[in-house]
Amino acid sequence: MFLLMLLASPIALFKPYALKLLIDSGFGNQPLPPFIRFFFPDDFDFGFSSVIFIAAGLYVLIALIENTINMFEWIIETYAGEKLVLSFRTTLFNHIQRLSIAYHDQKGSSDALYRLQWDTVAIRTFLLTNLSPLISSIFTLVCMVAVMFTINWVFAAIALCIMPPLFFLIRFSTKRMKKGWNQVKEDESVAMSVVHEVLSSLRVVKAFGQEESEGHRFASKSGRAVNGHMKMAWFGAGFYFIVGMTFAIATASFLYLGAAYIQSGKMTLGELTLLLAYIAQIFGPLQSISKKLNDVQSSISSLERVFTLLDHEQEVEETEHPLPMSKSKGAFQFSEVGFYYRKEKPILNGISFTINPGDRVGIMGSTGSGKTTMISLLMRFYDAKEGTVLIDGTDIRKFRLADYRNQFSIVLQDPVLFSTTIKENIRYGKPGASEEQIVEAAKSANAHDFIMRSKDGYETMVGERGMQLSGGERQRISLARAFIKNAPVLILDEPTSSLDIKTESQIMEAMERLMEGRTSFMITHRLDTLRTCNVILHLEHGKLIDVARDYDLRQLEEKKLTVLNQL
Repeated sequence: MFLLMLLASPIALFKPYALKLLIDSGFGNQPLPPFIRFFFPDDFDFGFSSVIFIAAGLYVLIALIENTINMFEWIIETYAGEKLVLSFRTTLFNHIQRLSIAYHDQKGSSDALYRLQWDTVAIRTFLLTNLSPLISSIFTLVCMVAVMFTINWVFAAIALCIMPPLFFLIRFSTKRMKKGWNQVKEDESVAMSVVHEVLSSLRVVKAFGQEESEGHRFASKSGRAVNGHMKMAWFGAGFYFIVGMTFAIATASFLYLGAAYIQSGKMTLGELTLLLAYIAQIFGPLQSISKKLNDVQSSISSLERVFTLLDHEQEVEETEHPLPMSKSKGAFQFSEVGFYYRKEKPILNGISFTINPGDRVGIMGSTGSGKTTMISLLMRFYDAKEGTVLIDGTDIRKFRLADYRNQFSIVLQDPVLFSTTIKENIRYGKPGASEEQIVEAAKSANAHDFIMRSKDGYETMVGERGMQLSGGERQRISLARAFIKNAPVLILDEPTSSLDIKTESQIMEAMERLMEGRTSFMITHRLDTLRTCNVILHLEHGKLIDVARDYDLRQLEEKKLTVLNQL
């Protein structure tokens, strides 16, 4: 693209030349330039009709070359632009996925979505729509000024005099525009967050009849962005008005001076026409650059937002030379583990316990006691701020992150399904799994029967987040996904809390098979769910109250109540 733009610049120099030939050699008595006479016989009659034909032919030839260049430039720009945005988005998406859970908990997903979908387009706008034409315009400007100096140095000097004030005007405007566009992008992102929140919680919105209220909230947030756009439009329009009037005054000066030169015989009419055409081609790029200044600042603001996110470091990092891990035995040890977002307010404090391979560990405690945080540390969603977590006697931070997390299967209270088929949701646990393995996993999870009763069987689409299925069906597919992964460590986070008694019994039966031979961690508030566990960890207020083995459920309940009363 850049080479084509450079090629287009000298071609543009010839466009006004056809008009000069017509005026000076057609209507006037100036001889044709030698480089044109070269293509004709020595005795050729360069009469009025011939000169008109030559001038028109030259114009058509220049237009043919110019439009051919423009056609290829358009195609290349589209291809390069789309590939550039795709690459940029992919880079950002991969980075967003690897940012810590803590970052996403703090920032939410709507801002990342806005930057991924809208801000990344600025890379194409900035490099192809703005920067490349800018470089081309500068090259054309240099060529035009050089040609003007060969014709008349006074006019060239006057043309150059307009650039210093234009430079300072642009410098002053960019600071104001940059600040304004940063605020506009922030306001648009906030408006997008309202849409994301409402659509992801639509049942709650409808249940409370808050559609109109949410509509007003969206309009209010979007209105701030609209006001920001209008402020930038007024500022940009005012800037462009000043630039336009500056160019108009400069052009008027050229007309006045040119007329005086012609009258005094220092210049021909054709030369003045050529100079005015070159001046228009000088002022054209400058005026275009000035007009695009608003878009340039918008693009820069978007790019800064993207690069700010790309510069955000991952909180969970691998060591320089991480150890590979094939299959863990499932032995864990927490040694004086502490975690906090703010040091004065610890979430976990001094947690120590040992889990043997094959243990079924129940984790109990009040809401906010730190159960989910402890599991997040176990899976390295976060790294411990204090102490160490060991797996099979080795610090978990020494292993390759992907290998380590591959040791876990997880079943959540609200099972996460993707908007694809049942088969692909089960296969998510083991990409490349065969049809037989998928069916076997579904049978182990007590899911095969309801799948076969579905209209399209394993090819049934589950809808966004699996909402075409019931809660129990989603949970059984989630269990099938854990079965097919066959990881040595299993995490169960309140897997039956929202199910009816019949469905719960089916899920518990499947979980019994799933936990067999694996180290399992089960978070629950219900003590009767802990009957299958042989180790109980009791957390309260971020501290490990008790580690119970060979326990009695009734005594455990009494002890829990006693502890809560003391706290």
